[in-house]
Amino acid sequence: MSSATSVTDGADTAAVRKAIATTARPPRPGALSTALTFGWRGMLKVKHVPEQLVDVTITPVMFLLMFTYLFGGAIAGSTSAYLDYTLPGLLVMSVLFTTVYSGISLNTDLTKGVVDRFRSLPIWRPAPLLGALLGDSVRYVVAGTVIIVVGVALGYRPDAGFAGAVAALALVVVFSFGLSWVFSVLGLLLRSPNAVMNTGFMAIFPLTFLSNVFVDPATLPGPLQAFVEVNPISILATACRSLMDGTPDGEAIVISLAVAAALAAIFLPITTRLYRSR
Repeated sequence: MSSATSVTDGADTAAVRKAIATTARPPRPGALSTALTFGWRGMLKVKHVPEQLVDVTITPVMFLLMFTYLFGGAIAGSTSAYLDYTLPGLLVMSVLFTTVYSGISLNTDLTKGVVDRFRSLPIWRPAPLLGALLGDSVRYVVAGTVIIVVGVALGYRPDAGFAGAVAALALVVVFSFGLSWVFSVLGLLLRSPNAVMNTGFMAIFPLTFLSNVFVDPATLPGPLQAFVEVNPISILATACRSLMDGTPDGEAIVISLAVAAALAAIFLPITTRLYRSR
């Protein structure tokens, strides 16, 4: 009796859908197209709120000018010599700082209920996460490009030319993509965008300044030098310097890529699990 009733209800539902449908039902979107759509959404957010570009344009330029002309003469003897040393490091620092905003954007969508709307859609579940990070990758490229262009305007000339600069920027973007998953976890765990921002910068500031971005580790005290030399940010900065100087450091490049892969392998599943449970 219940089976017959179920068949009858199904037939009624199909008849109702057929009666109210005016066009053919569109096919379910694929995983790639959905991720790219959410990546485009991230770009549209920048278009409608262009102030977001301030962090990836003005801030890197401010750091470059301030450190070069404030400390260049004292540390390296001249601003031009210090610019040659520190620009690859500032490229790393500027792009890594931008990764914190991946967690802030995710937390903002979560607190505004946008994530609940995404989860109600018939789409590939990880697409909003992956698409958002793809959109953020464009911001990383913008931040890195600004640093390189301004550095060239100030007199920096990479020995490896345009190809070396592009290779260094690509390495930093890959590393940042892996690091972004860490801040995505913070974006899902913490209660507000401000909490994500404060926690993220509190974590990344010490790691950046306790690296070889600004000074040669050989000038540091022993214990601090030992920490700086194993700091992944130091290794990434070394890899970028070698690429821009035309003498690629294979070990530093491989370690940087391995760290990026390890971060993604650990924190991507955690992010996905938290995203499904929130």
